[in-house]
Amino acid sequence: MASLPRNFHEVESPDHFKTLLSDDLNRVSLLNFWAPWAAPCAQMNEVALELARKYPNLLVLQIEAESQADITDSFDIEAVPAFIILRGHTLLGRISGADAAALTKAIAAHTRPPLAVNPLSRTDQAPVRATDKAESQEELEERLRALMNKSRVVLFMKGSPDVPRCGFSRRTVALLREHAIDFTHFDILTDESVRGGLKVLNDWPTFPQLIINGEFVGGLDIVTEMASNGELKELLAH
Repeated sequence: MASLPRNFHEVESPDHFKTLLSDDLNRVSLLNFWAPWAAPCAQMNEVALELARKYPNLLVLQIEAESQADITDSFDIEAVPAFIILRGHTLLGRISGADAAALTKAIAAHTRPPLAVNPLSRTDQAPVRATDKAESQEELEERLRALMNKSRVVLFMKGSPDVPRCGFSRRTVALLREHAIDFTHFDILTDESVRGGLKVLNDWPTFPQLIINGEFVGGLDIVTEMASNGELKELLAH
């Protein structure tokens, strides 16, 4: 088995991460946030490894998202795979999902001599996404209500049931399947308005969110408790 390149590291702790990152503040770094249960991450881990081999001056840091939660939270990572590109502590770009072409193109661009680097922001400021079109609050709420009623059981999650992009979504899907509950899903990562609007409408700040008969039931912890004490089965019986 070929040895790993010297610029490719598995991050073991926040202190380890800081040490690696501060070694050369002019160096371009690629942070790969991944999870062992997410199939797309296996492919993208290979892409990250190949990039490390192709660009010896690129620092590639492999960060297991859930075991290194402090680092993951500090970069506002909400789903895996996800990539952060830095020069020192300056954010150059973010790439979400298993988009090998976009990642390869971005690394090729940023590892050139920094003649005209135009950073998006500092690492403590996440880029703001612009919405495609204006939507009134009334229109948004009407759309949210329609989505919540598109079937008897709707799961608003990150990713899809077969390719979840966060551990909480993965475990909720497993619980619903374990109890043979038919459900439809909506990937909140595809629509920022839905994602933000549901947080307000349901007064619940995180995902996944389970909806039954058009009404918000709860997140993973609540659904797990309801399944264990029989409340979920009783609710579905009505």
